[in-house]
Amino acid sequence: MKEILIKIFTVLGLAYWVEIHTDYPRCTYYFGPFLSKKEAEVSKLGYLEDLDHEGAKGISVTIKRCKPNSLTIFDEKEDMGRFRAIPTFRSQLS
Repeated sequence: MKEILIKIFTVLGLAYWVEIHTDYPRCTYYFGPFLSKKEAEVSKLGYLEDLDHEGAKGISVTIKRCKPNSLTIFDEKEDMGRFRAIPTFRSQLS
């Protein structure tokens, strides 16, 4: 029964999601869906712990009702700019 409710809430955009923004890497993550804000609050601690262990910096969390199009959004444009100065070496062999 709970799974059916989650599916309905998700389709309608009424499900709760944990939205986590990180400054490094510059990403937005969505974890969910949840039927209640309380469920999302309890679960967010595990997600934060995982991101901390992975070395994420500048973490901020919001719990909200939404309908994310993607579960992970990576700001490639900003992060790729950091690596442009790294030269690419090619083999001299033909």
